Order: sequence, then structure tokens, then C-alpha cells
Amino acid sequence: MRFEYRLPDGTRADYLLCDRNGRGLAIIEAKRSTINAADAADQAKHYAEQADVPFVFLANGREIRFWDWRAEAHPHPVRSFFSQEDLERRVASRILRVDPLKIPIDAKIAGRDYQKACIDELCQEITRGRRKLLVEMATGTGKTRTAAALIKRLFQANLITRVLFLVDRIPLGLQTEDAFAEHLSEYPCYVLRNGRRFDDAKRITITTLQSMINIYPEYSAGYFDLVISDECHRSIYGKWKKVLLHFDGIQVGLTATPCVAGGNETGDDEDRSFVRDTLRFFELERPTFRYTLQQAISHGYLAPYQIYRAKTVATAAEGGFPVRRDQIDWDGLDDRTRRELEEAFQQQDPILVSPNALERKFTLPERNRAMVREFREVMRNGYWDAAAGRVRAPQFGKTIVFAVTKAHAETLARMFDEEFADQKPAPEIRYADYVVSGMGADDDTADGLARIKRFKKEKYPQILVSVNMLDTGFDCPEVMNLVFARYTDSVILYRQMRGRGSRKAQGKPVFTMFDFVGVTDVHLDEDTYGEGGPMRESPPRPRPNPRTVVSVDADDHIDPMTRGWVTLDEDGRMVFAEASEAKANELGLRFEEWLGGQEFTPEQERWLHWVESQIRANAEMCDDFTIDHLECPPFSSQGGRRKAVELFGDDARLAETIAGLSAAVFEHPPAAFPHASH
Repeated sequence: MRFEYRLPDGTRADYLLCDRNGRGLAIIEAKRSTINAADAADQAKHYAEQADVPFVFLANGREIRFWDWRAEAHPHPVRSFFSQEDLERRVASRILRVDPLKIPIDAKIAGRDYQKACIDELCQEITRGRRKLLVEMATGTGKTRTAAALIKRLFQANLITRVLFLVDRIPLGLQTEDAFAEHLSEYPCYVLRNGRRFDDAKRITITTLQSMINIYPEYSAGYFDLVISDECHRSIYGKWKKVLLHFDGIQVGLTATPCVAGGNETGDDEDRSFVRDTLRFFELERPTFRYTLQQAISHGYLAPYQIYRAKTVATAAEGGFPVRRDQIDWDGLDDRTRRELEEAFQQQDPILVSPNALERKFTLPERNRAMVREFREVMRNGYWDAAAGRVRAPQFGKTIVFAVTKAHAETLARMFDEEFADQKPAPEIRYADYVVSGMGADDDTADGLARIKRFKKEKYPQILVSVNMLDTGFDCPEVMNLVFARYTDSVILYRQMRGRGSRKAQGKPVFTMFDFVGVTDVHLDEDTYGEGGPMRESPPRPRPNPRTVVSVDADDHIDPMTRGWVTLDEDGRMVFAEASEAKANELGLRFEEWLGGQEFTPEQERWLHWVESQIRANAEMCDDFTIDHLECPPFSSQGGRRKAVELFGDDARLAETIAGLSAAVFEHPPAAFPHASH
């Protein structure tokens, strides 16, 4: 570095940064803290032209801005000055770079049309100066392969020299390392684990944000030229955000979550926050490139799916199901749980238990048995599809079951194993097993990864029950069936779970989802947005003194009124039987006629259209719509009456709106509605 460097025109630059041979690399223009660093851009550019150097740093003690002035219109903030080695690499890259669009995409890595279109779009944006890019691709469509082909193209174009590839957890990093070793063998990569340092000899670093937390400040902001975040979820917006922002590389986000401003009106608050924060971080209104689940299915890259729905009587109980005192297994209850139950039964007997409390506070063994038996029956004999006029039967094959807790997973695995005992070659073979993760050290499945590997590579187990282990990042194309014994409010998590069955395999024309908890009732009509991913920044920790799960010795069985197939079209929308479709269309027409004569805000109209979709979906069974419906699924899981009152201002306005809607759609005088103060 040279201080007060004299330039050919007689002016002096504050600092000239040089390479190891004394050649100039960058000008530093230093200003007092009271002066905006960006205001010195023209002066610094003049010095850079005189010194014939490609880079400029502007600093005032409060911020540092970096400027590749021959390629960028404006300087941008960076977290630190670049090291000599990092500047030398960038100068060499600057001299040798070519237009990446002129470099052929390696079709052996990413040869599908949408993958090549994605890479072209990203490269086009990079050449235009865009530094933040977001790719939304449905689970199973090859995000990792697309990223590998993009990395290879940018390396060959000399736009980058080092890559940071961020994953959500280390096991996914190991999968990525294997993929890159196969497809990018000429560019050495490694997985950085917690407590270690960067390997300067390797071109690609694969790691988690958590693994970098203690070492990233030791490296200059110019260490990485490209940073790819593969489903890092909320981590990149939370406490580890500074780690990601430290490096002055092009930022590329990969997600399966539908990220469109205003596109996620349903789902829980965290869903909406995820979409909002993702778009805000990448400074976009919509993803740079999108490829949805429906596109992938229609183009033949992913397997279509069918849904079989059935609920037990307890699960379907909208107002809760009754539990008598003598049905409780009091043995083994902790003191706190025992006291709470004693107090509850003093006030009334029986008490009402919400279905949402099942497998969290209460467990009904007969409910679990009913679900397992229903699965066995439908797998063996199929079930009549009234819409298609035939019996439909799923295919036997690898099956994932989503459970609530470790105890729930253990129970279901044992029950499935017993039900399919006749399919086992020997009694000691496990037809069904379970894996658990994210519930604390005491509850972890010690050999979980070994069980997952056995599930993928060996014939048995055929069924694997999972708690937070197979929801995301699990790739097994042979999965034929998904069983939802766990409910989630999150549209994003539901879609990610659904994606475990979407990969194609030989002899797999379709996969089947068994919905025993009503999760598709709420989330099915959102399928037009594509797929999603989970959002937890870190797995939940167990409470320090968890309550005992109360076992209820009560009968439960599948409610026959809830049995049935859901028929989907190629866009993932429900297809009605002919008579139902005619009635649904008639109700929809009346709704549109009514809506056309009203004045509502866009948000109110979106909510009303959602009500319309639920009326259409239940056209054969629905003959009115009242405020009471808002207290039942699927409305209750989306905020119910409280959310609707917020939208329409007060109870009276909401009651008036619903009364008018019901009268118009069902062509009868409005029924008596609860008083606004109710």
C-alpha cells in the first residue's frame, strides 16, 4: 500500500493498494466521518483513471463502499476492505472474463429446458449488474443440479473464483458435496464444519451459517464472489444475517417456496413473513425465475398425485369430543397434569377435548389404530371413486408417515408393523420403523441416519414414520405413499411434505396422499402457487418440564361420511363429479352476480372469493353459509371470525355481508344471524 500516491496529473490519491509485485490494484479515497462516502465517487474515479486501476474504495470511518467503476454505475457498501489476495483474484477475473451467455451450459448437469432457461435468465441479470437473484423451483425439479451448472458456467466465464454454498443443515451439505463431486469434479469442494477454517485451496465451500459464525470476521468481504443460499429459510433474515451479508458476492437464493408479493394470503403468519422477508432480502417483487409444481407435473418431470381423505370421529369433531373421567389412564401422570385434570372434571364430566390436542396433550390409541387399519384396507382393496365411477387403489411401495411426537411415531410404527405382519419375511424384520429429529438430545433417534439409509436402499422397512426428519431435504423417488397423521397450519410446510412423494421413478405413474387430519381441506386450493419449504430457523426445543400425554381409553373409528377420493386436474385443482360440478358452477355464477353489485376492498374480495371456493367445493352438501361456518375448518385455521371481523371492520358489517352473500348464492331469505355483540 502506498500513502499520498502522486498521480500523472499531479494530484494525490489518499492510498494506492498494490499487488505483491507493486502494481496498482485499487484506490482508497478516505473522507471525514461528516462527509458522505458516496460523494467522493467522481474524485476517486478520476484518481483510478490516472492510476489505471480497476477498483475504488470509498471510506469515511462509518462505511466502506466498493466500486468496479468500469463495470458498475455506482459504488455499493461492503463490510471490509479486501485482502491483497482477494483483490488480485478479482483483477485477474476482471481481465479474463467473458460473456457467460456465450459459454454453453453443460447439458449433462442440467439439460432440461427449464433448467437451461433458469441459468440463462440468471446470467442475463448478472450481466446487467443485478447482484441479488432469487430462484423458485418446485421440490424435485433439480435445484442443486441447476446451481451446479450455473456455477460451472460462471467459473468458465471467469466471473467468479470462489463460491459459498449455504445449506440448512450439514447432512444436506454432504449430499450437495456428493453431487458437486460428480458434476463439478474440476472445481474442488468441501463441507466446512463448525469450528474449522476455510480451505483456501478449494473453490467451493459448502456449509451452514451456524458453522461460520465464529470465523467469518477473520476474512475480507471479497473472499467469495458468489453466495448461493439453498433453502436456508428464516436463518438468513435472523440472527445470522450478518454472516451472509459480510461477503461481497453475487447473492443467489434457491427456494421451493412460492414467493410472490401478495400471493400468500392463506397459511399462518410465519408463511407470510417468510415470503415478505425473502422478497425484501433479495430486493425483488417476484422471483427472478419460477418453475412451479404444476408446470413440472404437466411437463412430465414430477409425478402427479391423488388424495384419499378419511377422518376418525374424534378428528372430525368440530366442537371437540367428550372424554369421561373413567376413560383416563391416571397411572403415570405427572402432578401438574393430574391437578389440571382433577380441576377440569370437578367442573364437568365429561370434558370436551379439541382434536388439535391429540398426540400433544391427549392420545386416543383407538384413533391411531383406526388410521392404520384404514390405510391397510385402502391399500389392499382400494376405495370406490364416485366421480370416476370406479375403484381406485394406491400402489404398494415405500411410504412416509408424518407423526406429531416421538411417542406418536413409536406407536404408529408398531401398529403399522403389526398390521402388515403377513408381509414380512421373518418376525424380527421391521416392516415399519420411525425416525425423530429436532426434539432435543433425549428424544433424538440415535441411529436415525442409518434408518433413513436402510429405508432408501433396502426392501425393509417399507414404512418409515417421521417427526421433523423427512419433511425437508429427503430425496427418495421410490416413495409411493404419504400418510398425514400430523396437521400443520403452514402452507409452506404442507407443500414441502407433499414434495417428498413427487419425484418420478420407474413404475410410479402417481403417488397417493392419505389425509387423516384434514390438512388438504385447508391447503389444497392453494396449489396454484407451487411448492414450499419449511421456515423454522432452528428445531424447536422441548419444554423443560413437559406434561404427560394423557391416554384416553375411548372408542374411535373412521367416520364413513369423511371417506373419499379427491380428484385433481393437471393444475392441482379439485375436479367435481358431473352433478356436483353443475351445481358448483351455478353457485359460482350467483356469487359473481352478487359480488358485481357490491363495493369491497381488494383484500375483502380475495377473502370472499376464498369463501366462494369453499362453497363450490362443497356444493352437494352446502345449502347456506352463516357466520357459524367461520368457527369451523377450514376457516377456523385461517383466523376464523376474528380475521373476518378485522377485514370488514366490525361484526355488524360482517354479518350483513354474509347474510347478503348467502341469500344471493342460495336464493333464500337470509337466516337469523348472531347479534353483532355475540
